[in-house]
Amino acid sequence: MNNDEFIRLVSQRGKELYRDMPWRQDTRPYYVFVSELMLQQTQVDRVIPKFNSFIEQFPNEEILAEAPLADVLRAWQGLGYNRRAKFLHEVAKHVHRLDKFPDTESELIKLPGVGKNTAGAIVVYSLNKPTLFIETNVRAVYIHHFFGDVDSVDDSSILEKMRETVPWMMERTESLPDFSPRDFYWALMDYGSWLKKEGIGPNRSRHYKKQAPLKGSVREVRGQIIRELSRHSTTFEELQKTVINDHRFDTALSGLIKDGLVSRRGNNLYLTK
Repeated sequence: MNNDEFIRLVSQRGKELYRDMPWRQDTRPYYVFVSELMLQQTQVDRVIPKFNSFIEQFPNEEILAEAPLADVLRAWQGLGYNRRAKFLHEVAKHVHRLDKFPDTESELIKLPGVGKNTAGAIVVYSLNKPTLFIETNVRAVYIHHFFGDVDSVDDSSILEKMRETVPWMMERTESLPDFSPRDFYWALMDYGSWLKKEGIGPNRSRHYKKQAPLKGSVREVRGQIIRELSRHSTTFEELQKTVINDHRFDTALSGLIKDGLVSRRGNNLYLTK
């Protein structure tokens, strides 16, 4: 498949497979950022109702910044990886101090929990500006079409191919579909998601990491501790009685305290306010 054929295919598949999402209807930076953090390690179908309820409670970065972290953690329940909620809370406070959301990748990357790909997503989806970033669905599309049976494909190789096939980096001709940056990435995302559902996943990527099972992990106990403390503060001994109390308990609790999600005063434990 040559580059022009690829562009036409992505355009067609994007139209056929388009997924409606609230952060596509309203692309303000705050909405896009909330969605990007929620979508890390979590499927779209699970994220949409959580996103809607979260935005209802915290409709903008100012309200989120002024809320106690404990309330943010309660609203985050069900998504897991609670450090993401703390990053989101810290970013809201930072943006509120600035009185504006950063609008360049270099400034976005300075925000807590924001890497190159998250910054690129905000630039593309919210600002509709051209840039290159890679995530799992993008990998699925490019590996499927351009890397045959190659194992362990590096992101640098995908980026090189993207520079040849992303519309705003090509010398355009009238015969090719006219993509905005936002529309092109939406099409890639929806097509890549479909490929993975068909069993054509990104597991030939050097950067692919299969999510570890929740059952039996420290993450499982961390989640139980957060859920219990979201109901009420409690003592160390009472907490041990209500969550899994095995070799993981001390590691999970100390990790949550270190991450700033749980606080301890004397023998009492509570979500950080």
